[in-house]
Amino acid sequence: MAPLTRRSFLKTSLAAGTGLAIAPSISAPIFARSSVLKGPSAPSNRINIGVIGTGRIARDHDMPGVMKYDDNRIIAVCDLDAHRVQEAKQYVEAGYKKRFGKCDVDIATYEHYEELLARPDIDAVIICTPDHWHAKPAVDAARAGKDIYLEKPTSLTIQEGRIMSNAVNATGVIFQLGTQQRSSEQFRYACELVRNGRIGELKTIDVRLPGDPSGGNPEPMPVPDGFNYEKWLGSTPYVPYTVDRVHPQKGYGRPGWLRCQQFGAGMITGWGNHHFDIAQWAMGTEYSGPVEIYGEAQFADNGLWDVHGAYATEMKYANGVVVTGTTDSKEKPNGLLFTGTEGWIFVSRGNYQASANDPVTNTASPLKASNPKIITSGLKEDEIHLYMSNDHHRNWLDSIRSRMPAISPAEVGHRSCSVCLLQHIAMILNRRLYWDPVMERFKNDDEANAMLSRPMRFPYSIDRGL
Repeated sequence: MAPLTRRSFLKTSLAAGTGLAIAPSISAPIFARSSVLKGPSAPSNRINIGVIGTGRIARDHDMPGVMKYDDNRIIAVCDLDAHRVQEAKQYVEAGYKKRFGKCDVDIATYEHYEELLARPDIDAVIICTPDHWHAKPAVDAARAGKDIYLEKPTSLTIQEGRIMSNAVNATGVIFQLGTQQRSSEQFRYACELVRNGRIGELKTIDVRLPGDPSGGNPEPMPVPDGFNYEKWLGSTPYVPYTVDRVHPQKGYGRPGWLRCQQFGAGMITGWGNHHFDIAQWAMGTEYSGPVEIYGEAQFADNGLWDVHGAYATEMKYANGVVVTGTTDSKEKPNGLLFTGTEGWIFVSRGNYQASANDPVTNTASPLKASNPKIITSGLKEDEIHLYMSNDHHRNWLDSIRSRMPAISPAEVGHRSCSVCLLQHIAMILNRRLYWDPVMERFKNDDEANAMLSRPMRFPYSIDRGL
């Protein structure tokens, strides 16, 4: 028998239809890729990366996040907007010329990500598409044997997230969700302090998120030349093109799709996937979720943008902790407040911005406590020490080489996204819901369970071809 390589394993297993049933699956085989184990800098040993989606977050955060390291090269970029994909090619070429004096790779451009995934010389992909185009490219990339960096949130629905997580874990590819707060020292340390009892028994976690404005022009417009709008809509229903529904035709400002429920849930997943992920990390419930959820929110009754505005949610966990969510304010700034029987800890990003449009928290310090000694207490050797990563993109690249899990793996990402989507469902229904985090179903609630998935427009269903 011929030796069983990683790629031959993937080809054999995926052809046989490796289990992608909608049920939790969090373990995965680990395989070494021989092409990246002989030294990081030689061209033959570099990690070749393709970027799918070249908009704001790709340019501000993800492409520069990997381009600053020598052991990889972006060799392909893909976007449904022909203008943007050409600008992405120029961006990468200019970045490498500035860094090395020349661009030593040929940057290919693609309209269809499926063609990029078919290239055998691409080892990994960064997926920076709109939210409704997150889960399916990730599933397709996993089936193609590509390691994945996926921007958050993991999915548009909980069902999609489950399929995505199962696909990643069944194929053994390395996965990193773009919840980069896990690689920020203050968030990790805050979670370690909470887990090690520095504020006594944890009672509540208050999560504060920014809001989104209503508005947007709904008047139909001609589809711009070079933009594949039909495919951009993907699995969601067909609606007329208008620039406020998609992204700016000039520049890379904050796109309108972020404010349309057709394509995402608004800030509850946009920022919530970051903060509620940290809340679950601090509780040690990363592979679970709440058992009871209540939510209410303001939704616009005119204009194009219809995601939630001001909101309030409350979730109860089996461990007795109550997690609340609210819109931030001057009195209650963006971040997380952990309150226990012996004090409190507040943690935020401070002035850090992943993109130029991100809000900042105007506080003196990104990590504060009811008693300064809580912060200065440090950790003992025999206490709980959480996974340490000082750079989210570097951690992903290192995991590709080591074949060890990254700090934000698929199942953890799916669970933190699920927490956000559960609150969104509760906001819409405006009543208390009861959740089974093992079965991932609401208890005795057909209406709520129907919202765990959405109808998918042909031919863009996530399970098509599985």
